[in-house]
Amino acid sequence: MDAKELEALRYPVGKFEKPTTISPDQRKAWMEEIALFPANLRTLVQGISEEQKQLRYRPEGWTLAQVVHHCADSHLNSLIRFKWALTENNPTIKAYFEDRWAELPDSQNLDLEPSLQLLEGLHKRWAYLLTHLTSEQLQKTFVHPETMDAISLDQNVANYAWHGRHHLAHVKNALELKF
Repeated sequence: MDAKELEALRYPVGKFEKPTTISPDQRKAWMEEIALFPANLRTLVQGISEEQKQLRYRPEGWTLAQVVHHCADSHLNSLIRFKWALTENNPTIKAYFEDRWAELPDSQNLDLEPSLQLLEGLHKRWAYLLTHLTSEQLQKTFVHPETMDAISLDQNVANYAWHGRHHLAHVKNALELKF
């Protein structure tokens, strides 16, 4: 497999592109994607075997189980970042080593159900919060310590709509391609 093919498996929906302008309709569509993500993920993994949980979406990529548990970890961190930005003035968030988290026993060996349940509850709260924010609140920012860029909540909504699509495609690829 060449580098171009590996890159296509790594980013099956393309790399995230930070939007420069965001329309109310686009924001609403992204918020709906975030709200629907847990149900879409559950549908994909419903009834899979223990063996299938160990499939990878690309050679040397994460297993399907690691992807599901990563989504719970990442989306939990994102909700916390939203709340920091809403309650503090341009806070610098805490980054985390997602690759190291994916190697922990709960990310490798735990049944998927706890992370699916976490995502369902988390996304109900997150979707509720998102739909009750004003346009002004969505302009609030946080700073990511790795880039020192100020990221607006609007941009983070776009990022997490993409993040959900990105990992749903990883799960589909793992089940279809069986690496």
